Amino acid sequence: MEKQKNAVGRRKEAVARVYLSKGTGNITVNDKEYKSYFTMMYLQNQVELPFKTLDAASSFDVVVNVQGGGPKGQAEAVKMAIARALCDVNPEFRPALKKEGLMTRDARSVERKKFGKRKARRSFQFSKR
Repeated sequence: MEKQKNAVGRRKEAVARVYLSKGTGNITVNDKEYKSYFTMMYLQNQVELPFKTLDAASSFDVVVNVQGGGPKGQAEAVKMAIARALCDVNPEFRPALKKEGLMTRDARSVERKKFGKRKARRSFQFSKR
């Protein structure tokens, strides 16, 4: 493997840039340890999921820059970016990651607000009299 592999993952408004290299299993997100950056357990599990799928948690170091969106969108963006980087490292990883649904971009995002409405679809309250 070369010195490092780069990949980008996106989800909602979040964009994660991942730098994957051989190492001991350290995951750093925005210069913090990922367990202190993502404090909720289910978000930590999202970040770990690509490694758990391949049983390769302790063989790579990951440095992540993530911005935009909220914690959930950021965690899922990181998950996708790590999966893409692992596929660059070894194309044989792709079927296992794809089966787990980690290679598919989730395109759902917030619908924009329309004029004449209170929110995206909700109308103002109608008063008959």
